[in-house]
Amino acid sequence: MTVTLPAANAMMPPTETQEAGDGRRGAIAVDLSMEAGDWPPERVLSRLAETTEISIVLTDDAHIRALNREWREKDKATNVLSFPAMPVRPGVALPPLLGDIVLAAETIRREAGLEEKPFEHHLIHLMVHGFLHIVGYDHETDAEAEEMEAAERRILARLAIPDPYG
Repeated sequence: MTVTLPAANAMMPPTETQEAGDGRRGAIAVDLSMEAGDWPPERVLSRLAETTEISIVLTDDAHIRALNREWREKDKATNVLSFPAMPVRPGVALPPLLGDIVLAAETIRREAGLEEKPFEHHLIHLMVHGFLHIVGYDHETDAEAEEMEAAERRILARLAIPDPYG
């Protein structure tokens, strides 16, 4: 299933023009692949997405654990993994393929329950978090974490989702 989302300028680090270098603006194609796990119906998920491509893989804890072990040498499940296809720089046109975001249903559902927030809000937060990693954000240092969390808050606020950190 491929759907198209309007691109939010707040997702990319600020640039002088706030526009892709080739003048394109406004849409990101998202390819959703439901591999395993207990996910909402396709019609619900398709609302999340709508001419740069990014793949979102919806999977389960077993699969994301295997990926986490293979790529990060961490033998445990996690909520989201991001695999950038290539580096992205602010002010430069996005490449045709950004990369892959992998999300684990059980971990996301468990975390949403523990944090007493709607599953959909937590899922969208983690999609935004994964996307920000794809476009170059990180949280290895306190300063990087503050910058990334601020970007997440701005994006989620535009989507009417409460601050996940507050």
